[in-house]
Amino acid sequence: MAELGRQDRYPLRRIYFYLTEGCNLACRHCWISPVYHGGDNPPPSLDPAVFESIIRQAKPLGLSGVKLTGGEPLLHPQIKEILGIIRENNLSLSIETNGILCSPEMAEKIRSSGKNPFVSVSLDGADARTHEWMRGVSGCFEPALQGIRNLVEAGIRPQIIMTLMRHNRGQMEAVVRLAESLGAGSVKFNILQPTARGERMHQAGECLSIDELVSLGQWVVNELSRSTRLRIFYDHPLAFQPLSRIFAQDGGGCAVCGILGIIGVLPDGSYAMCGIGETVPELVFGHAEKESLKDVWENSPVLVKLREGLPGRLEGVCGDCVMKARCLGSCIAQNYYRTRNLWAPFWYCEEAMDAGLFPVTRLAYAGR
Repeated sequence: MAELGRQDRYPLRRIYFYLTEGCNLACRHCWISPVYHGGDNPPPSLDPAVFESIIRQAKPLGLSGVKLTGGEPLLHPQIKEILGIIRENNLSLSIETNGILCSPEMAEKIRSSGKNPFVSVSLDGADARTHEWMRGVSGCFEPALQGIRNLVEAGIRPQIIMTLMRHNRGQMEAVVRLAESLGAGSVKFNILQPTARGERMHQAGECLSIDELVSLGQWVVNELSRSTRLRIFYDHPLAFQPLSRIFAQDGGGCAVCGILGIIGVLPDGSYAMCGIGETVPELVFGHAEKESLKDVWENSPVLVKLREGLPGRLEGVCGDCVMKARCLGSCIAQNYYRTRNLWAPFWYCEEAMDAGLFPVTRLAYAGR
């Protein structure tokens, strides 16, 4: 049998498009840290012609879906054209948005674009005071709620994403109840990552301690998720998830790094590991107007190194974890940002190990 080519062994399944350099909010915890954009002039954004060229090059490599994120992706001045290109290419679509620009017209456009479009809307509190403190702009709570309602009216049941900080941890159940009343399909609790603005929040003491985070995860799985018909996800690493959720049909919302099947595109058309390329230049692999995507995907030294090294070269607790072949270090981008080492362990697992909270049954040497 002929040897498989790299595109067959490592198909490019999804592209994460970071469409704009700007955002209409100024979130305290954002790991991309886009420029606040509250005016009428659109922020620098990815050229739709470049977007279409990338899609065309990616399909022979295995592309099946795209994710639109940002900044705020709906700020893109030609977002409707972008959505039309996705529809024409019969791709699956996911969008991460703050909801403010989800007008009835936009919600309907999203619904008709892509296969089974999935939309996640950030909502960091159950009341305006909490959400707007997190999001940094007064008056953004009610427009976000209306955006969710518009999506639901269009036939999309969005996922509500809440990033947990000390400031809002007491509103987790209230956010679930609000999501129920709005007609959302699920709620996902994200952990504050120590990247860009999130790093400053960690330094300011807004991040919950590792014992608080582990306890909250257990409470979400054992109590909160059983109190609602909504799907509830808590985004901590696989080692902390019960097997029933890990192997659930929908993946249980478990944090899994997709680095072996994704690439990111930044607003200027650069190829990168993901949005981390905005702050870590060595994780930018080339430019769509200068290099072919096939060459970038198959030959970028960092990507080749990851394919050859994962999961065997993972270090520390991630190297000892029995879930490493599936988890792949949880988030390679975050691990590299923190240590400048591709094989470094995920900070959450490392802190849990140091505190004696890492599940011993998930360690390869547990039965020795």
